[in-house]
Amino acid sequence: MESQVPLDPRARDSGPVFSGVAPEIIEDTLIHLATENEQYLSELPEQAGYFRETRIVEFIFLLSEKWHLDQSTRYQAVELLERFMIKQVEQMCESRGNSKGRAQGQGNSWSSVRDQIANTFVLRLVSCIQLASKLSLHYSVSLDTALKFLQSLKYSYTKQELLESELAVLNTLHFHINVSTPLTYVELLLEVLGYNGCLLPVKPLHQLCVELLDFCYLTRETIYDTLLKVAIENSTPSKLQIAKFLTVKEDSMLLAVGIISTGVFILSPGHWEQTVEHLNAITGITPQSILEFSYAVLSCVVGSTTPKQHHGNCATKSSKERILPQK
Repeated sequence: MESQVPLDPRARDSGPVFSGVAPEIIEDTLIHLATENEQYLSELPEQAGYFRETRIVEFIFLLSEKWHLDQSTRYQAVELLERFMIKQVEQMCESRGNSKGRAQGQGNSWSSVRDQIANTFVLRLVSCIQLASKLSLHYSVSLDTALKFLQSLKYSYTKQELLESELAVLNTLHFHINVSTPLTYVELLLEVLGYNGCLLPVKPLHQLCVELLDFCYLTRETIYDTLLKVAIENSTPSKLQIAKFLTVKEDSMLLAVGIISTGVFILSPGHWEQTVEHLNAITGITPQSILEFSYAVLSCVVGSTTPKQHHGNCATKSSKERILPQK
């Protein structure tokens, strides 16, 4: 029988515990995440990020809050929906291409694919939140709760249809649903910084990083548009530059590093330059790229230009070289 009763509040997640992991495990995990990130970037689908638009992310965040899900679950749900929807669109377009000619004009146009996606989108979104919640040790969204929510939106799905929807997501992703989210990268890098002796207020910094990560998810396009223009020093990027910038937008390690850098700048500015140096040594991401990301985030948060002035002309390779055509 399904249960939706959460654990005793005293047993609920109070946040990560830092400085409690053996250095060998930290090193192995860091290598694994870096490899996973690089592999993902090397195989980026053209539609990457398309299903992370603000209204979708906001829907998932609000529903996760309504259901009292923990921080990691909402990020997992966003990434799960993104991966599933891209795969589903690819499969539909492939099927449409294979049947083109046999059934031309019989519902195989892109508009029919779009309509098909729209008809089940909220159901799939709820299923992704349910699956993400099952990866958490603290709380799992029951079928009754999900069904009640869908009914409140005037959908008439049955429990069987909800189960079939979860299975459709699992089958489409070949049951590979437990993937690392940007929060995983942030928390691991905070652990490494602590192990390396970087004196930072870890608990409040972690909380601030989560808030900044929420902000980056919700204002993704604005932040990355600012970052692109800063990197190329031009307010009108070309189509080629925009296309090449997709790897920057999808880089979870860069996002995590930028979030931590921004958090330190806000919370403990005296440690900022040292932290950037540590992050550069840990990840290989240049201080200039870290600086540019912090500038983009702070510009969107408070309109600040301080980091850009603060670190001036950093004579290292930046994210610009990932975007600009080589002469």
